[in-house]
Amino acid sequence: MPSLAVPPLFAALEPARTVLVAGAGGGFDVYAGLPLAVALRDAGHTVHLANLSFTQLELLDLEAWAGPYVAAVTPDTAGPDDYFPERALARWLATRDQPSTVYAFPSVGVQPLRDAYRHLVDTLGIDAVVLVDGGTDILMRGDEAGLGTPVEDMTSLAAVAGLDVPVRLVVCLGFGIDAYHGVNHTQVLENIAALDRDGAYLGALSIPGASREAELYREAVAYGQAATPLRPSIVHGQIAAATRGADGDVHVTRRTRGSTLFVNPLMAVYFSFDLAGLARRSLYLDRLEHTVGVRQVASRIEAFRAEVRTRVPRAFPH
Repeated sequence: MPSLAVPPLFAALEPARTVLVAGAGGGFDVYAGLPLAVALRDAGHTVHLANLSFTQLELLDLEAWAGPYVAAVTPDTAGPDDYFPERALARWLATRDQPSTVYAFPSVGVQPLRDAYRHLVDTLGIDAVVLVDGGTDILMRGDEAGLGTPVEDMTSLAAVAGLDVPVRLVVCLGFGIDAYHGVNHTQVLENIAALDRDGAYLGALSIPGASREAELYREAVAYGQAATPLRPSIVHGQIAAATRGADGDVHVTRRTRGSTLFVNPLMAVYFSFDLAGLARRSLYLDRLEHTVGVRQVASRIEAFRAEVRTRVPRAFPH
């Protein structure tokens, strides 16, 4: 039975021996899973990290490829110097004497991405997969006023929904950040309430700012930002600031110059969900099932949006 004393997220993961924490939406998304990964490792779980990548993985040497559509990125992996969040993370992990391989998936459709996940599940003995999203647009079911940037998130969600793994979860970090991409967060809350009615919402959990998990997360984000000075992560810059207690119009990169930000404590809260329950509520995930390329995914989402009647957004009333 659920209990206030035991967070449902950790209760769901307690039986798992080997957990794959994977960034769902590309870029720096895997960094959102670091506090969770630290906590799980400290609790005795084996944890592997992976990420749907925006890096030009086709430039990697053949020996970097661990299987179909999955590269094993280490601190020594040769590749682009200007943007390679997975290698930056691998190098930071090595400085902390942590396992330092970060698996990277290219931007592909659902079928090849599921093959990549299956390869890791089989070779690493994975019995739990946690998709992590920097933001909350993975929670969009399709009829909202705006979907944010759904292509990568929905590809990841559909790919993992088709896996035979005992535990499959989704965790979001960075509530409010997707407003920049048109997400109405009143509708995010409506979706969370619907998931709660379905029994798929596993609750919210703050990352204490003074905790070891938060300190290591901020350190990793700073390392990653320094490694990508031309494209530092806007999302994780704000979340890291929120874990320090920053609030309001706080800018941590010149990329946000000219915009008004609202850094706040909700950005440092994990919202967690049963993945199968979230997938069932999607209005169009079935249309993505047989995609091979990322452009197919994008075109099918566009076609769905042309057909659907969207919900009217409401302003947050408080």
